[in-house]
Amino acid sequence: MKFGTYFAYWTHEWRGDYMKYARKVKDLGFDILEVAPAPLLEMSDAELGELKALTKDLGKSITTNYGPPKDKDIASKDYSVRANGIRYLTQIMETMDKIDSRVIMGALYSCWPYDYTDLDKEALWDRSVESVKQLGFVAKDLGISYCLEVLNRFETILLNTCEEALKYCDDVGVDSVKVHLDTFHMNIEEDNIPNAIRLAGDRLGHLHVGEGNRKLPGKGSMPWEEIGQALKDIHYDK
Repeated sequence: MKFGTYFAYWTHEWRGDYMKYARKVKDLGFDILEVAPAPLLEMSDAELGELKALTKDLGKSITTNYGPPKDKDIASKDYSVRANGIRYLTQIMETMDKIDSRVIMGALYSCWPYDYTDLDKEALWDRSVESVKQLGFVAKDLGISYCLEVLNRFETILLNTCEEALKYCDDVGVDSVKVHLDTFHMNIEEDNIPNAIRLAGDRLGHLHVGEGNRKLPGKGSMPWEEIGQALKDIHYDK
């Protein structure tokens, strides 16, 4: 199993000096630096090459976390908005490939946070699945895992439980598309967090850990021993 941290733990912005934070996670003993994609897209190929070389030298890897805004909602009724989102997410993955980043996760099936102006979940689901199927093939060609974050009901209408995410992945039908669970959201929505992890099984592509009050693990009341055992039970090594 690999352990990482999100760069924004040290910032108040969705951007930062990823070279600096790569060195910081090395000093702290983490395996992974998780980043937001916008700064990557602003970097030149030379700068991306430097970041890739540094992470390789440090023995670390980078994962990417993204919540698309409304104008990039791939479940939108508006075809042009969906196309814009697909283009942008494709661009992110092509840039990730340049730094050998192999996991993208987040609300990659709609927009974040959802504004609840459209409550036709069935239609949203169908449009979203069609878009993610296209993106799933892009991810597969690039060797990237496209991990769908299961969020609480106050942040999305589409995927609120692990069971729902698995059904969604079945509908997409592309093996690069996986489930991303987050203990904060699970604490709100799942009847039993360890059992939800077991349900995900080998389709669990990424896991975020944090307390129900958003503090670091160990600062709240989450059942970490039981969560750890569930991860062992499914032989989670990501």
